[in-house]
Amino acid sequence: MAGFTKTALDKGWSYALADAHGTDTGSVKVGEWAAVQQFPTTVHVELLKEGKIPDPFIGLNEWDVQWVGEADWSFKTSFAVDEKQLAAPNADLVFDGLDTFATVLLNGTKILESDNQFVSHRVSVVGQLKATDNELVINFASAFRKGREIEAQHEKLNLWNGDSSRLHVRKAQYNYGWDWGPVLMTTGPWKPVTLETYASRIDEIDVRVAIDDSGNAKLDVFFAVSGPARPLKAVVRILQPSEAIIIGASNIDVTAGSKTCEFSLSKGAYEPWYPVGYGKQPLYTAEVTILDAEGTVLDTKKDRFGFRRVKVVQDALVDQPGRTFLFEVNGVRIFCGGSNWIPADSFLTTMTRERYRAWLQLLVDGNQNMVRVWGGGIYEADDFYELCDELGILVWQDFMFGCGQYPAYDSLLKSIEIEAEQNVKRLRHHPSVVIFAGNNEDYQVAESFKLELDYNDEHSDFRKTNFPARHIYERLLPGVVEKFSNIFYHRSSPYSGFGKPTTDRTYGDLHQWNVWHGSQEPWHNWDILAGRFVSEFGMQGYPDIRTVDYWLGGNKAERFPQSRTMNNHNKADGFERRLELYLMENFKHAFDIESYVYYTQIMQAETLASAYRLWRRNWKGKGREYTAGALVWQINDCWPVTSWAIVDYFLRPKPAYFTIKRELRPYTVGMARKDVTTHPDALSAARVAIEARLEVWATNSTLAEKSVTLEVAAFDLHSDWTERWTRDVVLAPNAATELWAGPVPGQPTRTKLNDAPRTIVVSARLLDAAGAVLARYANWPEPFKFIHFPDAQAVGLEVAVGADGESVRLSARRPVKGVVLDVDGDAVQWDDQAVDLVPGDAQVVRAVGLQGRPVRARYLGDGTA
Repeated sequence: MAGFTKTALDKGWSYALADAHGTDTGSVKVGEWAAVQQFPTTVHVELLKEGKIPDPFIGLNEWDVQWVGEADWSFKTSFAVDEKQLAAPNADLVFDGLDTFATVLLNGTKILESDNQFVSHRVSVVGQLKATDNELVINFASAFRKGREIEAQHEKLNLWNGDSSRLHVRKAQYNYGWDWGPVLMTTGPWKPVTLETYASRIDEIDVRVAIDDSGNAKLDVFFAVSGPARPLKAVVRILQPSEAIIIGASNIDVTAGSKTCEFSLSKGAYEPWYPVGYGKQPLYTAEVTILDAEGTVLDTKKDRFGFRRVKVVQDALVDQPGRTFLFEVNGVRIFCGGSNWIPADSFLTTMTRERYRAWLQLLVDGNQNMVRVWGGGIYEADDFYELCDELGILVWQDFMFGCGQYPAYDSLLKSIEIEAEQNVKRLRHHPSVVIFAGNNEDYQVAESFKLELDYNDEHSDFRKTNFPARHIYERLLPGVVEKFSNIFYHRSSPYSGFGKPTTDRTYGDLHQWNVWHGSQEPWHNWDILAGRFVSEFGMQGYPDIRTVDYWLGGNKAERFPQSRTMNNHNKADGFERRLELYLMENFKHAFDIESYVYYTQIMQAETLASAYRLWRRNWKGKGREYTAGALVWQINDCWPVTSWAIVDYFLRPKPAYFTIKRELRPYTVGMARKDVTTHPDALSAARVAIEARLEVWATNSTLAEKSVTLEVAAFDLHSDWTERWTRDVVLAPNAATELWAGPVPGQPTRTKLNDAPRTIVVSARLLDAAGAVLARYANWPEPFKFIHFPDAQAVGLEVAVGADGESVRLSARRPVKGVVLDVDGDAVQWDDQAVDLVPGDAQVVRAVGLQGRPVRARYLGDGTA
């Protein structure tokens, strides 16, 4: 009997413009077929390879290619099949992903209509194939135009970002434009197309791991089989990472088309999977093989999985209202420091496993342990999740709904249900995936537009309200997740639960946008803006100057911050006012483009480091996990742009990446200072006493207490005065520990409101028993704009390239704030940036690719402003 065959249909494709709908298409003519240069693909990618459209990432070209997304396109190929394939009892064409409105014809007969980018299709073509010249044609209608048509048939609804028609279209929502991304409506066969022939095949495997309190594991392997009814046998094997068999079963009768095999493993018989920083990431394999009565192998299917127990803990807190929102893995409560993830390219078919690995390795190298796949993009490629499994990155997975009042009519619900089922089944075996969230900010949209939203209503159907998508998030999606996985479901991000609105800071997760958006608070207020789990917050910063020059495309006339081109490469509403608000409040700054890049980057670096520093302080041990996670918006970009990303499109980290990296080390030390004003005479406003107070704390993410030496040194920026002291302290395990509080050393109490304080910089370091520096932080008086910085000669900054040509030693005679290094020519892979220096504490920065070149340094007070 015939076994399973899978043939990739990735050769001989061509494409053509089918209908331009009256728009000017330049040199691209209707009906002219051109060879596809890669497959899978989308139209923009092919047109760019042919040089038929300008690069939309450069200048204002984005607007010259809008016609592409509003046109209809066709793709076609032909293929042959051999005698065995023709004789097989089953032959299916499998389309892993079609973007988005597609009609498929095989040998002139329509076999499929698709309207959902996130859904795969399997179509039986038995009896429709011939030996040679099987013609496969896929016609794609414009998703934008179709969306507008569907919207006209239903209703126009509220949203943030993009065209309102996107709410009716199951397509990557960021294609419609976002406040960090361009309007680029892709279309085409964006995932593989294959021909499968078989007698019987394995439809799916579902691997469920349950670990009890004693560490014993129960392992259920469910599998389903399709094909003509016949007696079949199955073999199930569980393979160790070494591929040795740990347990298995053979000669299993498969009569009803599905089967569940149950295994038990005692503690010690398996190795548990941990997130990065807490243990190893061993990956096991569940392998299922089906055979016919003669013992012929008909199909084999594998899934990799990990042994781990994950809980989302929402318990009452000690000393504060509300409840925790934290992740516990294998009994260990984990502070989740990480990032939000948007699609890493506007053209997804250009993404490779190597690019995914480079991005996710940056995340790990930055001491981050969680990534949130945001709901306006895509359910990511298998490569993404496989790499997260290998690297130990926890994945927060949104369903693909973002910032909108989505409809819930029957045809859309049916499509969404298929989408949800397929993607839950695809992702459920990954040990990295620890939560599914129903959407991004849709409950916030409902609150903003005052839609019908009674958080205490847990029973309605909701489809007849003006917030019908509650039916999706509270009925459809949780039902799918519960049926097909054992992963925790959360209705939205953000979502408080317990009858509370999304802005409640004592329950659930929080998007804290009152820095930048909202009330535009100073970043120094992060401590009072904390939530139980802050799943979004951010600050913009320009990317590397090389990235800026890329999008300028050589147009030097536009090389200034306020140019039209710069404006097009920052999509955030009101970004000029917001950038300047935070710059002017905190810095003296210059407007030449190199300086503007530097100052916005330092602002972003200070803002985000402050958030992680203050929120990790709230992780105070069991029952006192007042803030259990912080996920910055965002790690990445989909094109070259000024945005909230901490690494730009070309994988060039901004200084903020490194300040976050420092704040997420296993051991950190933090400080906060504030002025305390009292009135010695209660009847007088003129008589005051202003005391500068300092608090010092440390964090320890390891599971063992740590004895260290706390070293505190204070410096006057304008003199040789210094004060230094040390004390031995013990850091509690997996918690923050308060270490000291008192007056800022060397800062006298001021008695008049116009008394200028001394510019005292306080350095704190944690030293281990051998004197090695485990953590350091320098606390400066703010705002920085008030500081009269000493001249360069007094500062005495030394930047010395090491003998290896791949390191730089930094030292100074006076404290220095925000040292950013760069070179002429190709960029260097720096190990650190935005470095603060104090006398007597030289730091060495590794610099891969420096090759001994001279290094330039920028710092606050370097004379440029």
